[in-house]
Amino acid sequence: MDKRAYVLEFEKPLRELEKQIDELHQGALESDHDVSADIAAIEAKLEETKKEIYSSLTPWQRVLVARHPKRPYAPDYIAALFENFQELHGDRQFRDDRALIGGTAMFHGQAVMLVAQQKGRDTKENIVRNFGMPNPEGYRKALRLMHLAEKFGLPVICFIDTPGAFPGIGSEERHVAEAIAVNQREMARLRVPTISVVIGEGGSGGALGIGVTNRVLIMENAYYSVISPEGCAAILWKDRANAAKATEAMKISAQYLFEFGVVEEVIPEPLGGAHNDPAQTAAALDAALRKHLAELLPLSSDELVRQRYDRFRRLGVYTETTT
Repeated sequence: MDKRAYVLEFEKPLRELEKQIDELHQGALESDHDVSADIAAIEAKLEETKKEIYSSLTPWQRVLVARHPKRPYAPDYIAALFENFQELHGDRQFRDDRALIGGTAMFHGQAVMLVAQQKGRDTKENIVRNFGMPNPEGYRKALRLMHLAEKFGLPVICFIDTPGAFPGIGSEERHVAEAIAVNQREMARLRVPTISVVIGEGGSGGALGIGVTNRVLIMENAYYSVISPEGCAAILWKDRANAAKATEAMKISAQYLFEFGVVEEVIPEPLGGAHNDPAQTAAALDAALRKHLAELLPLSSDELVRQRYDRFRRLGVYTETTT
């Protein structure tokens, strides 16, 4: 699919300029006129407009970029950065959840365990992947793989990209809240290095179910939130149309999360988002993972558990002063 086939509202001025360039090229072919100066002028304006738009995205616009259907998903990063990925299936209790994938791989010579939430590219795949919303068996599969990693001393790398855990009746009957809670408890005491990366959407407990790690990283245009903007707007303003207002109020964008200490690093994206240059995005992610893994690997098991405990105890701490 041409990346221009999906256009966000704030990107429409760019598509108009691209359309003008295409029309000039077509006209030049048909009339044999030299329009290179006109094309160069519009291209310059296009680049200037790109910088103007993408350097001042609102929090809500970044949420829209995080949800872009052409954005790289976990399997794209796995294929680009890891070798010999061997997917492992099933939670050994109920079934295999296709919304969450995982398995062993090699990362620059280091064996690791990967755990990742997975959306679909089209309707058919989204049905298979349940739109990236894991059922309880997905979280139980993730925990099985993490315990396996602990047994063999493998670092765990998690890719977070979900609007939230699946809230359906079957999911509730099989105790999705309990599955997420158990994951949080067990991840807190894993005795191997753990890193999670929010690569797109980081929604609610569905994200936190694989996010209790030594380091939490986030892509520049991703978000990490206790609830979706639409859900927050429906509760506070009784209207999902206020999602943009809710996004601003919740401070869920990457830069806010870094300032608050919720994440350790914001991984830069190319102008316009990760989907505009997946290779450049993967290179930035690769560098971040290598850096943080190198810092965690020398730590003892006790130090890793203590560091993880201290990290989450610091969240939400504030100082109140009186005047």
